[in-house]
Amino acid sequence: MTWPREPGREGESERALAELLAERTAALCGYLSPIGEERALCDQVEAWAGRLFPHVRRVGNSLVVQVDAPAPEGAAQPLVVLCGHLDTVPVHQADRGGPRREGSRLVAPGASDMKGGLALMMALSEALPAAERFCDLALVFYSREEGPYLENELEAVLATAPELKGAALALCLEPTDNRLQLGCVGSIHATATFHGRAAHSARPWDGENAVHRAGALLAELSARAPREAVSGGLPFREVLSVTRIEGGRARNVVPDLCTLNLNFRFAPDKSLEDAVAELTALAARHGAELQFTDLSPSCPAYGTNPQVRRLLDRTGVVAEAKQAWTDVARLHAHGIPAVNLGPGATSQAHQRGEWIEIEALAQGYRLYERFLRR
Repeated sequence: MTWPREPGREGESERALAELLAERTAALCGYLSPIGEERALCDQVEAWAGRLFPHVRRVGNSLVVQVDAPAPEGAAQPLVVLCGHLDTVPVHQADRGGPRREGSRLVAPGASDMKGGLALMMALSEALPAAERFCDLALVFYSREEGPYLENELEAVLATAPELKGAALALCLEPTDNRLQLGCVGSIHATATFHGRAAHSARPWDGENAVHRAGALLAELSARAPREAVSGGLPFREVLSVTRIEGGRARNVVPDLCTLNLNFRFAPDKSLEDAVAELTALAARHGAELQFTDLSPSCPAYGTNPQVRRLLDRTGVVAEAKQAWTDVARLHAHGIPAVNLGPGATSQAHQRGEWIEIEALAQGYRLYERFLRR
């Protein structure tokens, strides 16, 4: 892979900057990397980093790049970590034709979620030398973000990369439309199972309908209003939904089994343990067995963090609550304050025909440049 030259400084035309970043994003998108198939892209990014920086750690198909050499003890600047995942959701057959331009947009799998963000990480590390930054800089490129919490390689990276400990702030370049999104809601997936007894549907009294047994729980959730909560001065909405339901094995048989997938998006003021306890009590109240299949903690909004305040003051970006889950929660669990800020369009995440606005790449680059400069 041959990368385009580094972006210029503030004096360069914004259009030229946007085109350079679009070229780099297209190069990244040229390597399809659906979850589980990140190796080829990771190899290319590792080769790029190895040519520029002396300290590159590989963990599986993930990378930690120390842009700055370790400083003498007591002389270190604050450490800022830029994080982005290499994988995308599975690629639709219609999107396998390679990156293409459509007017002001670059169209390709992962363009917004989140190879545009990866392009910014790489360009910033090249164009801003340490003497011009207020901080030391590290980059984390990781795999398997689009799958279950326990399979995400960022966990292994954080467990094996002591160079990230004590970071002053981590920024996840997830698609946020260049808005600063603080915190995130937690996410639990659990299977609630109702048991019944099969019977002929003409004589339902000979059995017990498992689907009907689920009715009271469904009715409670239908009537349940979102709970409002505040973290870091920002409002979050806590919601609990059934996202899948299965029951019945024939149209003339009373079903003896019904399963529901419960997805609990709980607010940052609630711990993972308390959220688990709440779902456990709900299932017990309605006579359902409960099996937890994915447990992802929430993250508080770091509204008063000094580096977050610096970012807000120097860029004027809009701050809002992250009404979804991202890996800021995992970073928080490892003691690293983290927020979300990326150039991708939130509306394009996981879409067929995914695109990113070329202008948004330049806008995102300038936001990070103003934050990182002395």
